Amino acid sequence: MSVVISAVVCTHNRAAYLRRALESLVTQTLSAELYEIIVVDNASTDGTRQVVGEFADMPNLRYLYEQTIGLSTARNTGWRNARGDVVAYLDDDAVACAGWLGKFLDGFREFEPRPGAIGGRCDPIWESPRPDWLSDKMLGYLAIVDWSETPIIVGYGQWLAGCNIAYPREVLQAVGGFREDLGRQGRRTRSSEETFLGAQLAALGQVSVYAPDIVVRHHVSPARLSKEWFRRTAFWQGMSDAIMVRPTAKQLPFRVRMGQSFRKIGWSLPRSLLMVVGTNAAARFRRQCQVFEAIGYVSGLWRREVERE
Repeated sequence: MSVVISAVVCTHNRAAYLRRALESLVTQTLSAELYEIIVVDNASTDGTRQVVGEFADMPNLRYLYEQTIGLSTARNTGWRNARGDVVAYLDDDAVACAGWLGKFLDGFREFEPRPGAIGGRCDPIWESPRPDWLSDKMLGYLAIVDWSETPIIVGYGQWLAGCNIAYPREVLQAVGGFREDLGRQGRRTRSSEETFLGAQLAALGQVSVYAPDIVVRHHVSPARLSKEWFRRTAFWQGMSDAIMVRPTAKQLPFRVRMGQSFRKIGWSLPRSLLMVVGTNAAARFRRQCQVFEAIGYVSGLWRREVERE
């Protein structure tokens, strides 16, 4: 038998979490001959390599070192070295369900038309109590996704979480993989690399499918349950959205930037008022994060360049 699916885990200084992620992959219900596990160590300085070494008796596990910091870069390293026809991505702080890989294969085999991407449900592992100011509408910042009880084609306002997603390898090759000026880069919590890739797939006539029975549980650390973390994440989400409308490192024409800036500012003004007089703490804080997204978006439009810094 040969490898048909590759499970890629990109990691940076999360050795303790990584151990649980790998434990969930080595115990998959799919025959070990049919899948491989690729750990892409993105310049970690902790015990990541030692943790991977704990699984040295697994013949289907490979370790790759990627010295250039950036989640998209690490993901591209993963699929370019994959032997499987399907490449599935699991975050290093996520735990996959026992049938995770097999269900991805079933989805690509059974769903018509054949998807360009399949993503699943992401349930939280709360490491600290959920704050009362954190509304359900804010859970997307934490990659907590639950769109439907049945499989659906992803529509407007929906997305697939990068901690639980798979693509045919040939599709990744066709679009050139993940855009490397998007996605987390060290402390710059850029995002939307999967969103941009999904838009590329749609332009090629490929659908993206949400499958609720493909489940991972995603750790939510105490550090992510602060208002400061959400404000910063919202700002970088806005910045990422602006980068997506700039297809190259060159700036958009002045008139285009002015028009988009005024539209975004006009959209955010009423939210600025609502974040002060909203009905409850959760609603007010959500409006505040929307304003931070708008600030990030306008900032992104006027940056001199969007290449890797």
